[in-house]
Amino acid sequence: MIAETVCSAVAAAGLGIAAVTAYRKRFLAATRIAAYSLVPLGLVMTGVVEWLADTAFSPTAWAGFGVLGVAWVLFMTTRAVERRRGGTRKERKEARAAAQRDAVAPAASAPSLGAASRQPTRPATAPKAQSGDDFSDIEAILKKHGI
Repeated sequence: MIAETVCSAVAAAGLGIAAVTAYRKRFLAATRIAAYSLVPLGLVMTGVVEWLADTAFSPTAWAGFGVLGVAWVLFMTTRAVERRRGGTRKERKEARAAAQRDAVAPAASAPSLGAASRQPTRPATAPKAQSGDDFSDIEAILKKHGI
């Protein structure tokens, strides 16, 4: 009962301050003050203040908050352990299988990093010399490495 009266008084005082602010031609600030002052009134009208007052003095409610806290700590602990291990068993198995598929072949000239990380390569455009044979060995090396 007292909480509802205090919230209503705060809302009335806030609306009074908003009216004075609007009288001073500061409409944006007055609107913001009016919005803040209507929040306690809305909480009283929806019954949130009464629920909070009943909850604040209830040992059962505090025990419930304690149980929720323990559940949250357990959940976060399991998440941390899972992150440290590298995911669930299924995720680790899939990662091992993917690593074996993407392994480098023994005769490969460049590592196979997968399609997502490979950038499209363009043929090398080395400048042509007058004789034509000066850069042929360099072109062969560049083509071998995909540059």
